[in-house]
Order: sequence, then C-alpha cells, then structure tokens
Amino acid sequence: MPTISGQGAIVRARAAGKAARQTMPRREHAEFNVPERDPVRLLEEQHATRVPDLVSVRIGRMLETPFSFYRGSAAVMAHDLSAQPVSGHRVVACGDAHLANFGLFASPERRLVFDLNDFDEAFPGPWEWDVKRLAASIWLSGRNNGHSEEQCRTATEAAVRSYRSTLRRLYALTAAERFYHQVETDALAAAKTTAPTRLSTEVRKARQRTSEQVLSNLGVTTATGEPRIADQPPIVRHSEVKDMARMNELFGTYRSTLRADTALLLSQYRMVDYALRIVGVGSVGTRCWVFMLQGPGGEALFLQGKEAGRSVLETHGGITDPPGSVIHALTTHGQGYRVVGGQRILQAQSDPFLGWISNVTGNDGQTRDYYIRQFRDMKGSFKLEELNPNQEVWYGELCGRLLARAHSQSPGSAFIPGYLGKGNAFDQAVTDWAGRYADQAERDHRTLEKAVRAGRLHAEFGV
Repeated sequence: MPTISGQGAIVRARAAGKAARQTMPRREHAEFNVPERDPVRLLEEQHATRVPDLVSVRIGRMLETPFSFYRGSAAVMAHDLSAQPVSGHRVVACGDAHLANFGLFASPERRLVFDLNDFDEAFPGPWEWDVKRLAASIWLSGRNNGHSEEQCRTATEAAVRSYRSTLRRLYALTAAERFYHQVETDALAAAKTTAPTRLSTEVRKARQRTSEQVLSNLGVTTATGEPRIADQPPIVRHSEVKDMARMNELFGTYRSTLRADTALLLSQYRMVDYALRIVGVGSVGTRCWVFMLQGPGGEALFLQGKEAGRSVLETHGGITDPPGSVIHALTTHGQGYRVVGGQRILQAQSDPFLGWISNVTGNDGQTRDYYIRQFRDMKGSFKLEELNPNQEVWYGELCGRLLARAHSQSPGSAFIPGYLGKGNAFDQAVTDWAGRYADQAERDHRTLEKAVRAGRLHAEFGV
C-alpha cells in the first residue's frame, strides 16, 4: 500500500490511546458505582411521550425475565454509565448493543449478512458504553439460559477479547478496507469449527421472510378487492383517523430521502393501507407503522415506519455533541435522520429503502420524526434462550467482532486498540463489571415487579 511520508493520524491516535491508560487505567473499568436512582422513575420519564395504552404492554414484556428488563432499560443503563469514568474517545455508538440487537438481514445484492440491527439510540458517545452494554447482556443471557456463573464469565470475556483483537486486525487495514469489511453467512457456515449447527436453520428461516410471507400473515382482501392489513389487536390495529391523501404526501417526502434508483423503484408502487404495529421490548409504546404497497403487477411490498425520539445517550446519559465535530451532522437534521445516519455508518450493508421524515404532525397535534425501512426483508435472529454455553461463546465473539467493525468507522478510533493493547487487562475488567451489572439489572427487575404489585404501574402480559 503506497503511503505518504510523515506521522499518520493512526499513529497519533494509537499513541493517544496508550497515553490514556495513565489517566484511566484499564483495570479501573471493573469498578462498579451505580448512582442513587429510581429505575422505575427513569422508565416513567420515557412513558410520557409514548402511546398511553401501550405502556402496560411494554412493562409486561420487561417483566418476563431480568434479560427482558435489560433489553428495555437502555435509558437506565445510560444513566448509570454517565457516572462512570471513560478513556476519552467517542465514536458513533449504537447506544443499545445488547445480544438481541444483532441479526440476519439481506444485503442489496440479496446475500444474507449478520450485523447490528437496531439503531434507535445511535449517537456519538464513549466507545466503552457499547462494549459494557454488550458484555452485561451476555452475562444476563447466560443466566437466563441456566448457565453457570463460570460459563457466563467465559462467554462475556470471549466477546470483549474478540472486540479487542478484531480492532487490532482492522487497524492493520486501510480505512477503505475497514469500510468494506462484513460478515456474510456463507463465510460463517464455512467456519465449521466455530459456527453452531443451528446457523443453517436460522438462515433458512430468514430467507423465507419476504413480502409474500408478510402478506399471508397480515394481509386480507376486502369486499371491493382492495388489499388491506388485517387487524390483530393489540399487536396490529388501524388508526381511528385514516387520511390516505396525507399519508401519500408523507410517502413522497420519504422517497425524496432515498437514492435515485430506490426512489424510482418505489414510484411504481402505490400505498393501499397502513396500520400501527407493536414491536420489540424497549420500543413498545413508540409509534410504529406498517405500510402495505402494491406494485404494477399487483405484488405486495411492506415498509415499516418507526418513531425516532432523542437517543437515551443524550436524554439519560447526558451526552452532547459539540458543533463542528465530524459526526455532529447526525444530530442536526432531525431524529429520523440521526437513526438512518447511525445505521448507515455502523452497518456494513444497509437497507436501500432506509429513509426518514421529519416534523410529522400527529392526530394529537404533536410533531414527531420517523425513519422508514423495508419490513421483514429476509430478517432473522438467533433464539438466545436456546444457546448452550459453547454457542453463547461463539455468538458473543461474533457480536464483539461486529461491534469492533462498527466502531472502527469513526475517525480517530485507532485510539481504542492503542488503549486496549495486547494484554487482557481490559477484557477481565469489563467482564468483572458485567457480572456486577447483571446483579444490578436483576435488582432493578425486582424493583419493577414491586412497583407493579403496588399499583404504581400496570402490566399487561402475554402480548
């Protein structure tokens, strides 16, 4: 690779990372000091902007297990991490990099890839926060599956080690090579010594998730012959006020945010129906829509529009992005743009239908931002509750590898391998921290249970 003489930015960033060990020793990441707080109050703060009659569904889903609670409590963890010391470098962070937020999806070339798949909380933030979010989720997932504490430790440390070693390898590449690095399922399947046997099953299921399958599950035909999304309350339901003209106007605005080829493709489709649909755990209560489109041959295409609020890294983590920074543009064009920008940066391949709409006035008079993507296009995930200890190690290593690739896209991130070095001091420290935070998440889960029993919050189960 031809280079230009002189000290490069990577060399300087590595040196800065190594120097940061003096002010923030790697072993100190093991320290666990959660500030005084009421986790229920932090959740209630989020409920203020959500659909009121869906809040009880969110609480019911969070109460299923401590791991379910953890999935829905990114705001609580952001609040806790805000009190922890960090090394000083920021990246475009996922903000919610737990195990369940990685998955399978189709690249524009129709190849299945595995990567991060949730970016609602994406925001510039300390790189350590994502690593700790992932690490604690592995420990909690292991406990949820009945694994021993030693097995939870082994899987957690393997993931952090994978993050560290992958960053070291990535920074032996050029910036363009880091940009193109991705994990395809074909490559995973070829690694027979590490890939679990269940991989082929999950890949097969993902390939079957197409608009045709969605149509068979969600679509019905009315007496007039016009296709319509079937109501499945409370999961899927139509809005009380339907304004197709306004929706088509917004759809045109969304198309203007797409690449020219995708926008031209969508110009051949017309919207025939839309409905609210509950998704996830932490996202329950945000406004999420499914749009049914019909193509020139009568074929169906489904898109998903999801409300984009401010990231918890900002609202509860206290993170601000100073004007003039390289990644400040993520926060200057609305929250939908922030999510889309974060996804395009952190994923090796992104949905070509990914776009956004800003300043949409709802029936309640409130203005909100949204991002839009294709719905269930060959998307899949591993059933975490079925992973055995060896598979948990493999899966955690894979997620650590992908998180490293995501962080390597931010300028100056050679700081991180410079800080981490070749030893395992950071791996062990974060693993210790993760076990302690798993204990805290279990205590918070019990606190939420008590709040429901006391009548402070209502929970709806089985939805």
